Amino acid sequence: MICLECKKELGYVDHKNAMDSLGVELCFEHHKRMKALIVKNDTPLEAIQLYYGLKEAGVNAMLEWWDGHKSIDIAISRVKLNIEIDSEYEKLTEEQAINNLEQAMHSFKNGFTTIRIPHIVVRYYLNETVKNIVGIMEGLKANIKMI
Repeated sequence: MICLECKKELGYVDHKNAMDSLGVELCFEHHKRMKALIVKNDTPLEAIQLYYGLKEAGVNAMLEWWDGHKSIDIAISRVKLNIEIDSEYEKLTEEQAINNLEQAMHSFKNGFTTIRIPHIVVRYYLNETVKNIVGIMEGLKANIKMI
């Protein structure tokens, strides 16, 4: 058991606390930082889990990246990909749908692609989600090279 962020060996208590509250193995210090991030940005737990899943797959992602208009759950700047985790997708109103569309437009204008992933997909299909995002990244890299 090691911290996914700093690779420090974890004791049982740190491991259990991080797994129970976040679902990822983190030392006390990084667990505390992630909890503060959740409070500050209302970061979904699934965004943290996906971030560390991508990190384990070798993807250099950024958690809660500011794009000039809002904080993005996960950004992969190398391929200009923004990932938003939808935690309340079943309660989507017309106003929220328009806001999502406007945010996607701002991302496109800045050369970024935004994908929205329902939190339930990350929660129950993390490995498949990571594989699909890696596939999307490969497609985006190929398109960037063609331009």
